[in-house]
Amino acid sequence: MQKSIFKNLLTISALLLGGLVHAQSNFTSKTIGVGVVVADMERSLNFYVKGIGMVKTGNFTINAEFGKRGGLTGGEAVEVNILKLENSPEATDWKLMSFGKKSAHPAQKFIQDDTGPQYITIQVKSLKPIIERLKEQKVTFLGSTPTPLTKDTHFVLVQDPDGTFVELIGPMESIK
Repeated sequence: MQKSIFKNLLTISALLLGGLVHAQSNFTSKTIGVGVVVADMERSLNFYVKGIGMVKTGNFTINAEFGKRGGLTGGEAVEVNILKLENSPEATDWKLMSFGKKSAHPAQKFIQDDTGPQYITIQVKSLKPIIERLKEQKVTFLGSTPTPLTKDTHFVLVQDPDGTFVELIGPMESIK
């Protein structure tokens, strides 16, 4: 009887583990591409590329016909600029697009002021060069930043031109 119970437990465990592995294996990428609609493409590219330090890795156009047929737009074409933290296949796509319209969302002072995606977190090797670039762009730093998290790690919070919060976490000096 104990052999039978043990055999049944093994069978159930294998089925459960097989289900978990199957559920996790349905994805062809480890990252999620994020599409962000911005009011002013040039201003947003300047913030993310020249301020944060992302790299532009490409762009493409969603034509009007595909936009409508695919349910993405109401028949409006849009150019999409792809940014990444580094130019590698493993890096997340931060896809900026603009329809030239201001957001209908309220201006946010804190992350609880609206629903939906509110912030991104970027882990960096050194905060110092990013802080310098953002200061040159006259970006407002929120709270008492940089805020120490640990002995070596600090937290900086800013908002992009459309109000999305950007958390930057890393040491104040470069990692050797």
